[in-house]
Order: sequence, then C-alpha cells, then structure tokens
Amino acid sequence: GIKHFEIRGVNGSNVSELTLDAAKEVYALAQSYGINASSIGSPIGKILITDPMEPHLELLKHVIEIAKIFKTPYIRVFSFYIPNDANPEDFRDEVISRMKAMVKIAEENNVILLHENEKGIYGSVASRCKEILDAVNSPNLRAVFDPANFVECNQKTFPEAYELLKDYIVYMHIKDALKSGRVVPAGMGDGNLEFLVDSYYK
Repeated sequence: GIKHFEIRGVNGSNVSELTLDAAKEVYALAQSYGINASSIGSPIGKILITDPMEPHLELLKHVIEIAKIFKTPYIRVFSFYIPNDANPEDFRDEVISRMKAMVKIAEENNVILLHENEKGIYGSVASRCKEILDAVNSPNLRAVFDPANFVECNQKTFPEAYELLKDYIVYMHIKDALKSGRVVPAGMGDGNLEFLVDSYYK
C-alpha cells in the first residue's frame, strides 16, 4: 500500500547523479507501480563548509530539474560538515550565507528545500537548525525532523527539539535510535516517536 518514496539511491548511485533522461525513466517506472516521490533525497549541503560552493550550486540546479521530473516540490538538504574539532559557531555566518544562496535558487524555481538535522553538520542540534531557519526566513526553506539523527547527537527530540522547530516542520522521518547510536525499529529507541507523531498530527 505504499504510495510514496523519498528517492535517494538508484542502481547504486545517488539520485543527484542521474541524467535527466535517466530520471525520466525512473519516474516512469515508479509511476507504473503507482508510486510517487515524496521528496528528493539529495546530498546537497553534505560537503565541508570550507569546500568551494559554486559547483555545489550547479549541482543543486540539476537536482531541481530532477525534482520537477518527479513532480515533487521538496528537496532534502543539509547545512555543511564542520571540520573536526572546530567550533560550529565559528562558521555560522558562512553557513547562513550558503543556505541563503541555495534558497534563492529554490525561490526562483518554486521548490522547497527541507533542511535535515544530521550528525557532523552545522544543523546537528535543534538550536542551530532554528538559527538557520530563522536567519534565512523563507517559505522555501523548511525542516525535515529526523528523530534518530537527533538521538545520535544527544539532542532530546521531545519536547525540546520538536517545540523549538515545530513551526518549520513539514516532513518527518520515521526513524529511531538508541543513545548508543544503534538504529532500531520505530518506537523501540530513544526518539520519542509516539509523542512526536501524536503531536505532529494533532
């Protein structure tokens, strides 16, 4: 009965590596099974904050064309890996500048970038996720809430992270993990999935 999937990997490659012709073939195959894309699971923002940005913006433009083929307005993005042993706050301005550049392209193409919290990036904890979302201040940047990733970053998912980000959340990953870092079935970890889902759908 599954009707949507978050397209991420195709034949051993990330979705961002598909040519537009290949993307059309995958879309047609998915449609033949009655399945649509809920979002594009892109790797945009999964580079070091010190890496060049211009090639990444070109990749974003390509991913946007793929999103159009799959008829989804949503593209998952991240807020850049921070160098080991560095203070994330030292890169705040650069992170926000890069996120604004990405969102400007999204606005021009009528797509919505969904920032996902992830271990090792600037937006690994809820407070810095909110910093980004507040600073960019665009309807074309919203939040993916990933409970398992928050658990792995020692961030309490509920009520703390949820209450801080709830005005931005439009998409939730049903993933769970233990504080040890082990990913487990939804509801069997420390992600407070039952409270998150109940609150989100109230």
